[in-house]
Amino acid sequence: MLKLIKEDIRTVFERDPAARSTFEVVLTYSGLHALWAYRIAHAFYKRRYYTLARFISQLARFFTGIEIHPGAKIGRRLFIDHGAGVVIGETAEIGDDVTIYQGVTLGGTGKEKGKRHPTIGNNVLISSGAKVLGSITVGDNSKIGAGSVVLKPVPPNSTVVGVPGRVVIQDGRRVDDLDHCNLPDPVMEMIKQMQDEISSLRKELQEMKRGVTVE
Repeated sequence: MLKLIKEDIRTVFERDPAARSTFEVVLTYSGLHALWAYRIAHAFYKRRYYTLARFISQLARFFTGIEIHPGAKIGRRLFIDHGAGVVIGETAEIGDDVTIYQGVTLGGTGKEKGKRHPTIGNNVLISSGAKVLGSITVGDNSKIGAGSVVLKPVPPNSTVVGVPGRVVIQDGRRVDDLDHCNLPDPVMEMIKQMQDEISSLRKELQEMKRGVTVE
């Protein structure tokens, strides 16, 4: 356990240039506190002390703003930066050397049973506000862009952006002509479609009025 704690602290220094001292990291990094509380809760969960495990996880959520279900499986050197609003579901699996930013959800898509949360590979980066939903796999060395909603499996060595998430880079090559500065807005597209339909209906109504007047 002591070896893991030292490794967790070292991981913070490797990935956060703002980290100044071991004392500061241990005392103030909520992502670290949530991870340590998860490990304790997970140990009880594996021994079928489910209520106690959930109590520990909810207590950690209260103090850190990060909710990690004790049933989740998390590898080594996970780094949760800032962390507020992070949610990791019961059947989620996270590999080694993963970085997660604030507002990320690794969640399910409904009330399905069994494996219903994502599996995250090794060396994956999930940016702020991203949602990875359902029993899908995000391959090793992939990156999920901020605010993306990922509903389909992601191949290894890929970059995903948008709503819904789309692979735009794979193995270092562009696979989509999506403009990163102008991501698709499904709400605006829907509004534009409704405006077009209203205009078409108005035109038909005017033609009907003209026909009645002529008669």
